[in-house]
Amino acid sequence: MKYGYWLPVFGGWLRNVPDEGMEASWEYVKRLAQRSEQIGYDLTLIAELFLNDIKGIEAPSLEAWSTAAALAAVTTKLELMVAVRPTFHLPAILAKQAANLDQISNGRLSLNVVSSWWADEARRYGVRFEEHDDRYARTEEWLKIVTGAWRDQSFSHEGRYYTVDGTVLVPKPASRPRPTIYAGGESEAAKTLISRQCDAYVMHGDPPERVAPKIADMQRRRAEAGLPPMQVGMAAYAIVRDTSAEATRELERITNVNPGSPGYRNYQDWISHTKLDQQVTLADYSVSNRGLRAGLVGTAEQVADRIREFEDAGVGLLLLQSSPQLEEMERFSAEVMPLVPFAALSTSAGPASGAYAAPRAVR
Repeated sequence: MKYGYWLPVFGGWLRNVPDEGMEASWEYVKRLAQRSEQIGYDLTLIAELFLNDIKGIEAPSLEAWSTAAALAAVTTKLELMVAVRPTFHLPAILAKQAANLDQISNGRLSLNVVSSWWADEARRYGVRFEEHDDRYARTEEWLKIVTGAWRDQSFSHEGRYYTVDGTVLVPKPASRPRPTIYAGGESEAAKTLISRQCDAYVMHGDPPERVAPKIADMQRRRAEAGLPPMQVGMAAYAIVRDTSAEATRELERITNVNPGSPGYRNYQDWISHTKLDQQVTLADYSVSNRGLRAGLVGTAEQVADRIREFEDAGVGLLLLQSSPQLEEMERFSAEVMPLVPFAALSTSAGPASGAYAAPRAVR
């Protein structure tokens, strides 16, 4: 298993706890990223929202791309998976910025392409908010331009959403053939796009028995398109304690969200503008991306057993959240990681289902 984590750009993950001791500040995320390299974490996901959907829109939050650029200069091994929403970024310009950041980090940049969901945020920042399938159609065209600008000496495109004429992008990204492109989604539009245009599939948290058929479906789509198997990651919230009873008490503490919580309106906005494959409860919403449904709650041995089930299902990357982040990541590293270490697997055709290939070659 490969271990990643969500960078706490919102100052925490719990919608019912105002202060989790992990402020949304450069000093905190720098300290966390530097320490994470030392204790065995491979990757951090830097979410992109201009408003804070966890603590309420008046609460502080960090901007993703400037934070990633700063982290690239103060880390040496950590993969920086930066979220990007096509409706907020012109593709050729983002391709230039991303190539520069990949050079700064010596090939450690990857993208998490997100087709947006928050209509209120878009309105407040003057960005047009489109219907679900239109957002994915835009994303497909956006990806073609980004990839073309990275690849070609001069790139032109005229389409429904974007036109570029003779884009020249030098230097190219350090990563070969390109920075890894991750994306997630449960609608038919999302799965079709991701299986054909992206390198890796990232999922909301779910039990292994729900995850396995999703992975099988995506790998089937890849094979039908004549492409190698996808890398697969999943969001998960981890609670590791000395006893099951202690873990259960912590779970109960963080799931008593009520309609008066600061982010509840954002929850309603999210539900109305996404196409999920199952109903989401308020308990699920206590942390983002259905992380609690992964079931990484219990003793170190119980959590490790659960992780092995996800490995068997085809998951190769866990994107972890916890609270307080640094202290809980230290515990997870010391107690769980030794029980389920990372072992790279590969085949001549490319990464195995859920496995991760060797680091990308850089110039």
